Amino acid sequence: MSSQITTSFVEQYKNNVQLLSQSMGSKLRGAVDIESVQANNAFFEQIGSTAAIKRTSRHGDTPQIDVPHARRRVSLEDYEWADLVDESDKVRMLIDPTSTYARAAAAAMGRSMDDVIISALGGSASTGVSGGTSTALPSAQKPFSSSQSDGMTVAKLLEAKKLMDLADVDPSLKRYVVCSPTQISDLLNTTEVKSSDFNTVKALAQGTVNSFLGFEFIMSNRLSLDATNTDDRLCYAFTEDAIKLAVGKDVQAKISERADKSYSTQVYYCMSIGAVRMEEVKVVEIACDE
Repeated sequence: MSSQITTSFVEQYKNNVQLLSQSMGSKLRGAVDIESVQANNAFFEQIGSTAAIKRTSRHGDTPQIDVPHARRRVSLEDYEWADLVDESDKVRMLIDPTSTYARAAAAAMGRSMDDVIISALGGSASTGVSGGTSTALPSAQKPFSSSQSDGMTVAKLLEAKKLMDLADVDPSLKRYVVCSPTQISDLLNTTEVKSSDFNTVKALAQGTVNSFLGFEFIMSNRLSLDATNTDDRLCYAFTEDAIKLAVGKDVQAKISERADKSYSTQVYYCMSIGAVRMEEVKVVEIACDE
């Protein structure tokens, strides 16, 4: 095999990694709003709600309705992955879409992408004109005390749904719940879910798309434990536009020889991404005892 890696070879590998990163790498990428950005920091504008004023007289002055305006900042961060292929004849495996190297790269970057999204769900958002204000997820969006000893329950899902409905969150928006396998097990053992009338969550046992109470479930092992009560897993209910995922550089793959590594072939993969929570009322933190 030639020691030179052709452009078409690199592009084939890049396309394979792109496909894998979108199909099996990140579990949450398809559940958030994605925006392409061309700067280290990006700002996303927000327009608040207003109410019309009743006209009480003929030929009266036109009312001035000041529309609330806010913005959120997201900062891009760079992520990298690389591995070496010692024997040149193994390089041919890289163009296979099921290549171990392509799958490993896609999975690694996908996990990092999920970590960024999860951090945005429960962390502080950069708000204000310049993004200098830190806005935490308010306690009202964390209705479940860490002292509770129950796991994921139908009552918690109902409370999350109620909070969104009370905040007039558009019911046409897709709603998701990201939780760990333990919470899925909790739900599968509840009377309501076991009932034939409420058993759509059972589809998770077969790994298919499912919904319950208007939420689509995403199972993830990337969720953190509560810092103050390490028995609690912090899960989240959210809408499809609750998180803005900024992508500065989506997929970039490079394959080249490393003279300093006995001319082994290096597979290199990188991306630049960031995420920010756009509206607090569209995210509900659900603490579940494990």
